[in-house]
Amino acid sequence: MKCTLKNLLLLCVLVSFGSWTAKPKWISLFNGKDLTGWTSRGDARWSVRNGVLVGEDGRGHLYAAPVLKDLEVKGEFRISSQGKSANSGLYVRANEPADNPNGFPQGYEAQICHTQDAHTGWLWKPGKPTGQASALLTKDDEWFPMRVRAVGNTLQIWIKDQLVMTHQDDEYPEGKFAIQCHNPGMRVEARNLYYQDLSKKK
Repeated sequence: MKCTLKNLLLLCVLVSFGSWTAKPKWISLFNGKDLTGWTSRGDARWSVRNGVLVGEDGRGHLYAAPVLKDLEVKGEFRISSQGKSANSGLYVRANEPADNPNGFPQGYEAQICHTQDAHTGWLWKPGKPTGQASALLTKDDEWFPMRVRAVGNTLQIWIKDQLVMTHQDDEYPEGKFAIQCHNPGMRVEARNLYYQDLSKKK
């Protein structure tokens, strides 16, 4: 009887420990069928084609619903010129400006652009390159994976599973995800978009 009780107590401890140490789950941001859960701002036209989220024909941002503080987000992206230079970005802790919802998001942007010095992997704040990427690993018309992590005041960006940027900043504590189509004459595509709410670990 003592052995049975001891084993039962051990099992309870292991189950409790497993629940306490469980890692946050990856949650899908994009269902691959339509724009459910997303809100379009600006002039860009957003659509879904063959399971891929597509932005083109203007400047605008597509916001995803969850508002988070500590988070990690990942996806695969591709930009291409349709007559003008392609420029995009994946935002975290982003919010529409109160005075102009169609303006540039107030938040952190993981840059996607291959034609300027502050290129893919740089961290941008509105209109300002802020955290320098260590290398340019991507090019136009090529799919690549990107992952962004924001915990407290530390932001990190991985391109092709290589950490290229770490920066500390306190300005934007929480917000939404967003994808940018920077200008007419370009296309941005995204797929396999997932996020984790890391605040649940605390």
